[in-house]
Amino acid sequence: MQKITKLTGVLSPLLEIPEPPEQLYIEGSLPTPDKVLMAVVGSRRYSSYGREACEKLISGLAGSPISIVSGLAIGMDTIAHKAALSAGLHTSAFPGSGLDRKVLHPRSNIPLAEQIVKSGGALISEYDPKFPAAIYTFPRRNRIMAGLVKAVLVIEAGEKSGTRITARLATEYNRDVLAVPGSIFSPQSGGTNSLIKLGATPITESNDILRALGLDTSESGHQRELDFSALSPIERKVVELLQIEGLPRDELIRALACAVSDANIVLATLELKGVIMESMSEIRLA
Repeated sequence: MQKITKLTGVLSPLLEIPEPPEQLYIEGSLPTPDKVLMAVVGSRRYSSYGREACEKLISGLAGSPISIVSGLAIGMDTIAHKAALSAGLHTSAFPGSGLDRKVLHPRSNIPLAEQIVKSGGALISEYDPKFPAAIYTFPRRNRIMAGLVKAVLVIEAGEKSGTRITARLATEYNRDVLAVPGSIFSPQSGGTNSLIKLGATPITESNDILRALGLDTSESGHQRELDFSALSPIERKVVELLQIEGLPRDELIRALACAVSDANIVLATLELKGVIMESMSEIRLA
């Protein structure tokens, strides 16, 4: 763990916000200068639609120079971090506490925090390592996330939620706000639909994100083509089986006609590569 008091390099955007952090404790590796940072935020009580939207949008960014920032919280933050790891993207987590494992919040996400660091990502906090989470630490954390990134993507949010606070801060800091539209009948989509009415960029596919961040949409597709060309024969068979529609895991393993343990290793490898994803008990192409 290192303590930083000078906001330079990828941290320099924080100098543009009111009350920039006086210090940051960092465990792991910050994103490289070529990365474009995007925060992903949303409801802790997410719907299946919100989960699938988050997973699909982030998996579609595989191969792009994007680093995913989120708050390590239970709910959409957790999904965003895991989706970034599966897609091979750099990700940074900003817990509302210090980074010492005795106080890291939430405790249920300590394994995820460890995985983020091991994968080359970062845990970042302005609080001393043993500082516990409190009600006021989360809005303070949100200001850093909003100030650090180029854009904030809101997946799901109620009309009154902490997620809306992060979006408001992003607007005040002259950062872009992106939002996934949702059902007019869903309380989890009230906030995102309102943000779109107020001028947030609607996001319905990964290329929308790339365009909003000023990235070449052809770059991601080219990278995906390279990834597919490097697949082993059995990995290519998985891709062929999933070309038309997703399949339940058991059905897919039977179609592969190999040992269950071998099939599970292949599927886990493809998920880490960002080629496939599993959601709602079904495996499909990412």
